[in-house]
Amino acid sequence: MKLFNDFCKYLSKITTIDESYFQLILATTIVIFFFLLLRKYGQKIIGKKTDGRKAFFITQTYLVLLNVLEVFCLLFVWDDYIKSLMTLISVVSAAMTIALREIILNFFCGLYIKMKKPFKVEDRIQIDDLKGDVMNISTLDFEVLEVSNKEVNGQSTGVVVTVPNSLVFSKPVKNITKGFKFVWNEISVRIDLEGDLVTNKQELYKIVNEIETIKNIPKKMKAEINALNNTNRIYFNQYDPIIYTKIVDKHAELTVRYLMYPKKSRYIESVIWNKIYNAYKEGKINLYLGD
Repeated sequence: MKLFNDFCKYLSKITTIDESYFQLILATTIVIFFFLLLRKYGQKIIGKKTDGRKAFFITQTYLVLLNVLEVFCLLFVWDDYIKSLMTLISVVSAAMTIALREIILNFFCGLYIKMKKPFKVEDRIQIDDLKGDVMNISTLDFEVLEVSNKEVNGQSTGVVVTVPNSLVFSKPVKNITKGFKFVWNEISVRIDLEGDLVTNKQELYKIVNEIETIKNIPKKMKAEINALNNTNRIYFNQYDPIIYTKIVDKHAELTVRYLMYPKKSRYIESVIWNKIYNAYKEGKINLYLGD
């Protein structure tokens, strides 16, 4: 400490700048440099000890803790200047004040996201018109891999959208995979009234229940909901695929409802429609082809 103070006095003598300014600048530089080293070598150590998905989550938690500690250290260094700094900020332009306000708000919203966990990395969420999979959550923002809104459960567009953390306080956030990983999906199949509805429904049940991905989900869904019942009141009367019947004009509309994993929805729909088409060609399903 004596060496540090002596060095600051020496710089003050040769520059005629107040010694306290050098102490502040050097202390701030040391703190920032120290935490840069912790980030760099900490991530290397984590990478050597773990790999893959686990390494990613440990690294993210480690970086958040470092960010919080760095802020507190800088506040400690700047303690004597905070009041003067706040006075200076109050007379700066309104644009600068708003900008600083947003940065601070995003920082504390980032802490809220980490602690409350309205969503986490790999969750599929929707905010306004943006739907996608969370890729990363940082101190000020989070990144979402966009999903097309053209379909109910669309595929990735390949576009990465950076969203400020403060948006979770101003906009409703839909978490499609929170609590349990599965959602309900529906496919409407038009059947000719000349055909036998019972036979057509039996064939549709057979098609859906033959798909392994769908077949195994009801048991998993029940287990996940049972695990959540202590903290969330969630229940379903039906877990297995079901078909609803509706007569529309000159045809019957059979709505097939089943559980599926959101990120596989388009693939599953394609498999089902291919099987329906093959069944139609074999005369097992009487599709309605009218207008």
